[in-house]
Amino acid sequence: MSGDLRLFRDTGLLTHTAALRSVYVDAFCAPPWNEDTARADAFARRLPADVRRPGFTAVIALRARHVVGFATAWTTATPFPTDRCHPQAAAGLGSARAIQWLCGAREIAELAVRPAERGTGLAARLLDAVTSGAPGDRTWLLTSVRSGRALSFYRRQGWAQATHPSPDGTGVAVFLGPRHPGRSGVVLPPR
Repeated sequence: MSGDLRLFRDTGLLTHTAALRSVYVDAFCAPPWNEDTARADAFARRLPADVRRPGFTAVIALRARHVVGFATAWTTATPFPTDRCHPQAAAGLGSARAIQWLCGAREIAELAVRPAERGTGLAARLLDAVTSGAPGDRTWLLTSVRSGRALSFYRRQGWAQATHPSPDGTGVAVFLGPRHPGRSGVVLPPR
């Protein structure tokens, strides 16, 4: 297993901003995400506000004192947020389920590892660490459907896909964590 993990729940994470941005670029500025570096810059600019969110939790992975991966999370606000991709999540789940299942739960905001660390189990370790101790085991995330690899990864980790956007390769999918009590209400798409 590669990388020692370090947990952060406060502004101490900000000392690693440049390294986190670098990992973000490596993870998301290549296929299938194809984000531009402006998105990485926006991520770095958001960090000072993100670390102050209620329930903020972050985990970084270090190998030879270099950041090789990270995950960030926080408690989803009530009322359900209307920024970022939250409107798509609410549209996919319906307003009532978005409030019931996601408000007050730990929302995984980012999970990224350098390409050289893929397939080592590091992403799974980061995901487990950032979700540990979530209120009532309620964890969730959303991800773009552009990456079959990401969708498969979350399924292998025991996450349940709660929304099923059209198969045209656009949109986001909401996943509920392995112990989320709402999993029993997830409707699987027809085969």
